[in-house]
Amino acid sequence: MGIFGRKRRAADDRPGGRHAAPEVDDADDHDDYDDEETGLSATPDGPFDIADATDDGIPRIDLGSVKVPVPDGSQVQVEMDPANGGVRAVHVVTEQGQITVSGYAAPRSGGLWKDVGAELGDQLRADGAKVSIGMGEWGLELSAIVGDVALRFVGVDGPRWMLRGVIAGPQSQASQAPAVLREIVRHTIVDRGDAPMPVRTPLTITLPEAVAQHIAEQQA
Repeated sequence: MGIFGRKRRAADDRPGGRHAAPEVDDADDHDDYDDEETGLSATPDGPFDIADATDDGIPRIDLGSVKVPVPDGSQVQVEMDPANGGVRAVHVVTEQGQITVSGYAAPRSGGLWKDVGAELGDQLRADGAKVSIGMGEWGLELSAIVGDVALRFVGVDGPRWMLRGVIAGPQSQASQAPAVLREIVRHTIVDRGDAPMPVRTPLTITLPEAVAQHIAEQQA
């Protein structure tokens, strides 16, 4: 599973960052839907909802709401929230860059990633980044250059969840990084749960017992 460390950041946890639009409660959104008539992403090869996942033998770290693949030779870093001492994010660090996969509550009709992606692009440009937008296998993809760091964002609209993946790494690895990111996102399993929650709410991350114990020992 790799080496477990701790990092901190001050960025907003919402999928669109600090400029994300106000949340809208989806608790009353119980209408049936047809995937072909909504903004849900086509994901025949993944990522999968927990209800559709099969036992494929791929090693994953179980973070509760998301089960994320950990490739051979990669490391796992746990980012703590300094405000409450909880877990803010878990990163998979590869040779091509640091990958973060996060789940969020979304409308049944899908389409959240299109809005979030547009907001991310605006935010990155406002921060001075060079941003390019293209289309990938799940829809919108964003590329950005911030100083010496190359970023790639992908998003997937699932049933009442949105999955966002990002890889941040050196520009020298920018040509290989997107494929590594897509492979990890493709094999991620999302367990949103049934409870209603406001749209854009980050899905709760829980650590495996061994990882939580390791961090507790470091803190002690």
